[in-house]
Amino acid sequence: MIYTLTLNPAIDLVIDTKTMKPNVVNRTESYDIQANGKGVNVSFILKRLGIENIALGVGGGFTIKYIEEVLSKSGISNDFVHVEQPTRINVFTRVQDENQEYKLVNKGPKTSSNQVDQLLQKIQKLRKDDILSLSGSFSEGIEPGILSKIAKISEQNQFKLVLDTSYPEVMETLQFHPYLIKPNDHEISSWFGKKTIPEQTELIKMGKELVQRGASNVLISLGGSGALFVNAQETLYGNAATGEVVNTAGSGDTMLGSFLGGMVSGLPSKKNLKRALAAGSDTAFQSWITDFKNVPALEEQIQVKEL
Repeated sequence: MIYTLTLNPAIDLVIDTKTMKPNVVNRTESYDIQANGKGVNVSFILKRLGIENIALGVGGGFTIKYIEEVLSKSGISNDFVHVEQPTRINVFTRVQDENQEYKLVNKGPKTSSNQVDQLLQKIQKLRKDDILSLSGSFSEGIEPGILSKIAKISEQNQFKLVLDTSYPEVMETLQFHPYLIKPNDHEISSWFGKKTIPEQTELIKMGKELVQRGASNVLISLGGSGALFVNAQETLYGNAATGEVVNTAGSGDTMLGSFLGGMVSGLPSKKNLKRALAAGSDTAFQSWITDFKNVPALEEQIQVKEL
């Protein structure tokens, strides 16, 4: 079974408006309310690929109840540790006359040490045939050191661990041999002490070093420039599809969910990367995550080559 883990879920309010002016009432053209959080998005993508999964995480209040309700209605089992404060609401606004997207992201609720222990107890139940995909930031009270604790449990219990989070403590998990790490170009650069994003050849070297240190597979998101995939056997690059960007939230989660789904389904790496890039692009071209209907057409824009 695949388990996703979201340690700071959210409800995203996605707004489309012609203008955004101060000190006046700005009337919106449309809005959408979305159950979100990076691991939650991975769950939705896996389900849309026909892959059963269970969503784990922490959250509280009416907002986590809404997220749990949407997951359940989508046929996704979920098991969240409940905290007292409500799960956050984020706001993403597309301003048409500026052709700009504004992102307002709130902090998560406070999580006690007892609640963190409850979460770790759930993870302790995973076994050899399971996969745990951890994505996103952490709510207040959850320290980045939890990454090493979870990674150690994964090695002891022999389940596969997937990590998609910006914390530099990801580097400390390499000794426990995570199955897949998905940094973006900014994150991997910061992990290696780079102040700016280097050329692709340097990014590849950093990806290979993550593999040498213990990661089995590394998927590096390059945003609008595509993605790199690195493991001990191959290094691949694929471009992103082009189109009108509507909402970038969830694009990286879509790529990860699609790629992970391809890995467990035995999809060849080149074909898998092409589909994942097309799916990620399609999510960016609409208000929420892809339903995969446009993915075959977008795949025609993408070339995956071995480096």
